[in-house]
Amino acid sequence: MSSLNLDDFTDLIERPDGGVRRDAEARRERQVVPPGSLGRLDDLGEWLSAAQSAVPVRPVVRPRVVLFAGDHKVAELGVSARPAGSAGELVREVLEGGRPVSVLARRLDVPVRVVDMALDCDPETLPAEVAGHRVRRGGGRIDIEDALTPEEAEAAFRAGMAVADEEADSGTDLVVLGDVSVGGTTAAGTLVAALCGTDASVVTGRGGLPIDDLAWMRKCAAIRDALRRARPVLGDQLQLLATVGGADLTAMTGFLLQSAVRKVPVILDGVVTAACALVGQRVAFRAPDWWLAAHDSGEPGQAKALDRMAMEPLLTQGVKVGEGAGGLLALPLVQAAASLAAELPTTSDGEAVTGGEAVTDGEAVTDGEAVTDGE
Repeated sequence: MSSLNLDDFTDLIERPDGGVRRDAEARRERQVVPPGSLGRLDDLGEWLSAAQSAVPVRPVVRPRVVLFAGDHKVAELGVSARPAGSAGELVREVLEGGRPVSVLARRLDVPVRVVDMALDCDPETLPAEVAGHRVRRGGGRIDIEDALTPEEAEAAFRAGMAVADEEADSGTDLVVLGDVSVGGTTAAGTLVAALCGTDASVVTGRGGLPIDDLAWMRKCAAIRDALRRARPVLGDQLQLLATVGGADLTAMTGFLLQSAVRKVPVILDGVVTAACALVGQRVAFRAPDWWLAAHDSGEPGQAKALDRMAMEPLLTQGVKVGEGAGGLLALPLVQAAASLAAELPTTSDGEAVTGGEAVTDGEAVTDGEAVTDGE
């Protein structure tokens, strides 16, 4: 019997401050650019203001990419274009700067943190700070056996919570969450299908390195078989993660929920993070208010999960590589929204907005100050 009570998150997680959001909306109405003219950037700025409990919104200055890594034994069935047990190689490429997330992170000056939860490699081959939270080597083959024992599932969930606390305590003000896995999209598809009550074919995608039709059919069959094992445990989210999730997905779910407790906003990357968010929503219905969907990857499981959570992706670029790359693409958009919300000049009550400037009695108002001829 687990000592971890997920029901506690329902009480611990509050929504972003509604009063502050209303204040942010009121401030936006006074800015020199008419409300609505910036599209979703208005909503983003107001959401971030509520998450920070600050008007005007503070700039996002300490973002971080957090990637949870693991191998899934279901990859042995040929459901992935990558060999089973090869996620460790991807992690090393991330650390060495050779993956898309590495390039984007350098370009945007964002640190990347990788957390090994269940890689199928010798932990001695990885830096200590990467392998320090590992729960096990690889995960069970979810079509025929549990991914984790109950004890491993609790350890993985608590590890995700601990990483969230570490990030909050270090001053991280926004997280881009992603995964580095082989077979992870099969586990994610199973979770989405189970929680949405859909057939395996509805959620089965082609993965980051696209698979052919035969591999897609094998993946669909694996999700179908895993679904039979998932449905009886739908009432217990931790047991569901232990049955068909895996250590990396379980840790990500714990990370998402604890980040919401700590009021740290999170950008979701792709189908794997979307599946974990869907589990998190079942645990605490207010938690998704702290998360943003970065982009539409084209993976059907992601689309199904986001639709269930009423989340609209910020971008549509079809980026399927995972590893937080799509999430990083959305980060400048969030930062731009914060800058616009905080830095656009505001007008005084009753002033008209004309051509981008507030005009009152022949004076143009800039940053709240009137400028007259000769000044």
